[in-house]
Amino acid sequence: MKIGTFSFLLLNLSLLVIASSCAAQPLGDKKQFTRQDTLRGTITPERAWWNVLRYDIQVTPDYLGKTIQGRNRITIQVLKPGNKLQLDLQEPMVIDSIFLIAQTGSDGGKTNLTFQRDGNAWFVTMPALTANATPALEVNYHGKPREAIRPPWDGGWIWTKDKQGRPWMSVACQGLGASVWYPCKDHQSDEPDNGASLSITVPDTLVAVGNGRLQGKTTNNNGTATYTWEVKNPINNYNIIPYIGKYVTWHEDFAGEKGKLDCDYWVLDYDLEKAKKQFTQAPKMLKCFEYWFGPYPFYEDGYKLVEAPHLGMEHQSAVAYGNKFENGYLGRDLSGTGWGLKWDFIIVHESGHEWFANNITSNDIADMWVHEGFTNYSETIFTTCEYGVEAGNEYCIGSRVGIRNDIPIIGPYGVNQEGSGDMYPKAGNMLHTIRQIINNDSIFRNILRGLNKTYYHKTVTSKEVEAYISRQANLDFSKVFDQYLRTTQIPLLEYAIKGKDLKFRFTNCIKGFGIPVKIKFGKEEKWIRANEEWTIISGTTNSGAFTVDKNFYIEVKKVNW
Repeated sequence: MKIGTFSFLLLNLSLLVIASSCAAQPLGDKKQFTRQDTLRGTITPERAWWNVLRYDIQVTPDYLGKTIQGRNRITIQVLKPGNKLQLDLQEPMVIDSIFLIAQTGSDGGKTNLTFQRDGNAWFVTMPALTANATPALEVNYHGKPREAIRPPWDGGWIWTKDKQGRPWMSVACQGLGASVWYPCKDHQSDEPDNGASLSITVPDTLVAVGNGRLQGKTTNNNGTATYTWEVKNPINNYNIIPYIGKYVTWHEDFAGEKGKLDCDYWVLDYDLEKAKKQFTQAPKMLKCFEYWFGPYPFYEDGYKLVEAPHLGMEHQSAVAYGNKFENGYLGRDLSGTGWGLKWDFIIVHESGHEWFANNITSNDIADMWVHEGFTNYSETIFTTCEYGVEAGNEYCIGSRVGIRNDIPIIGPYGVNQEGSGDMYPKAGNMLHTIRQIINNDSIFRNILRGLNKTYYHKTVTSKEVEAYISRQANLDFSKVFDQYLRTTQIPLLEYAIKGKDLKFRFTNCIKGFGIPVKIKFGKEEKWIRANEEWTIISGTTNSGAFTVDKNFYIEVKKVNW
């Protein structure tokens, strides 16, 4: 079908709006930074002397009052002596008491600790503790947590109803932070080494789902039931999430690279048949991603898709799904090519985060492209797995409609601030360009798998990831990363033709930028090495035809000789 010019412009505009909405982040509009931003985004002295080993969270929500009552037992490791400890719990939530339990695993010998509040940070006065000690803090708290108005982009606790008017609750808090609903060390660089448990007490007419595996259900004597879930692996704070509703479940085994992977699916009772049909895409996704990225990173905790009262999030081992059991992104194709309507965006994208975000986590959210860029590119990978290389290429190239080039992808460090939403499609297209330059999919695949093996269950910086890719490719991509991640400039390949001669160079680029580019000059396909200086080569015909492989995310302009 041929699209008229005006209709085509409207289509592109609508796709840009959709893609921008997809990439919206809860912290993207901050213009100035405060002391609170620094306390949240920095490893302060009050955070530096201790390491989180485990969270054991108990929470009881009050649906009608939109309040929660909770307790978090935080097991820590003392790295060096410190007399002040910073915890995070966001206003208007309140910490009621904090006790020190000197011996891990014991409820005896509790010491009541004093603490002071500074906005969203709480400073606890600590007794002398020896290095390598592993005491626990028992933190009791309550309050009315911030309510999410437009989750997952506007974060907080979600109080809603399902289609039958029954309570449906959850949380979405990426960027905003887990401290919106429970006390923790709310910084991505410190995940609980030994995992976490989440005990959720709800009316016994409802079901509570959490991360990892169900450890047990206790029926209480007051019309409630407590569900306890546990993950064995390290986990991002913002990934520890309760789902509360009228859930039903089914199970299947996936024959993965590390053996049998438990796959469980939890959906509202009336969505069971639709979900069983739509979720057949999950094993295809797992097969593709294990091939390209390596084994699923959390076999010990299993894989789950959980229907959520919002679009979706990458909650580790309990991926939030709210895409209405249809293909695309709420029925739309973010690439505008048609390929994005052949698979479910949320199943693919949010599950891709199990490798990039949950397995490999950025230390600072300024480097969130490590999460979103690779996971954006996982969409291209999946399209390629299912429909071939050309389909994947078309999807990736089409996704450029969502690139804004408003601010750099990497944000300011130490203030809990993300960079541009371009961390999705622009970073994905940067990776696609790097793949073209490497020009060897075996090497490129080994890089993706190697990242997940080298940084297995670790937190990283962008620089570490950049250096790893350059090292494994045996190519220096430092200028490529600086160009695409740290500026808004898209390299412009200028060219001119005189007879059989072709002249070319890059402009609109940082000093020292240069890459090989695949071109067609006349009838001849070849690679050229372009940089800031003019280079002249001769062709084989006088046709003057010149094209650049569209898989390279650059701009091209013909100029006079």
